[in-house]
Amino acid sequence: MPILSRLLTKNRILWLTHIGALLPLYLLLWDYYTDNLSVNPIQDITFRTGKPALVLLVLSLAVTPLNTIFAWREIVPARKWLGLYAWGYVSVHFLVFIGLDYGFDWGLIYGAVFEKRYALVGFAALLILTPLAITSTKGWQRRLGKRWKRLHQMVYAAGLLGVLHYVWLVKSDVREPLAWTFVVLLLLAARIPRVRKALVGWRTRLTRK
Repeated sequence: MPILSRLLTKNRILWLTHIGALLPLYLLLWDYYTDNLSVNPIQDITFRTGKPALVLLVLSLAVTPLNTIFAWREIVPARKWLGLYAWGYVSVHFLVFIGLDYGFDWGLIYGAVFEKRYALVGFAALLILTPLAITSTKGWQRRLGKRWKRLHQMVYAAGLLGVLHYVWLVKSDVREPLAWTFVVLLLLAARIPRVRKALVGWRTRLTRK
């Protein structure tokens, strides 16, 4: 990865991360401002906040395996921002659900969350991501010490809940949600010590050729 590392420096990767993460929100706000949403605007907004949340969350999970396989250290700082943007989109997604869909009627919201399994796992993912977002600073990392790493490994549980939310939400063609599930499972497998060791060995043999 030497050529890629020279082209995509840490600062360039961070700029691309910020631009790429904010672009869906900008396009959504522009379409809302220009009255260019679909015939079902609430559904449109729900989908267009949920999908970026899933993409950004999966990308954040992919950073460590990419570094393990390709020794691409420049990408590591982007992991924090990908996770924070994912949490931001999940939060907006949830606010759309409770505000636009249910008008902040807490009785209806309670019933929806605990009666609809896709809503329950989505809410659980938000509950997991929130403390991770709060403790993403270096200050919290120092305060928590070794517990910080264990806490932030919960992001994989949030990833699994996110794809499960997607699978249960889609009622007909589940091929895309299942594809995302497969990707998350692969990223989880890459963290298994034996698999991680094999990936590092593969990278070492590749660089020697």
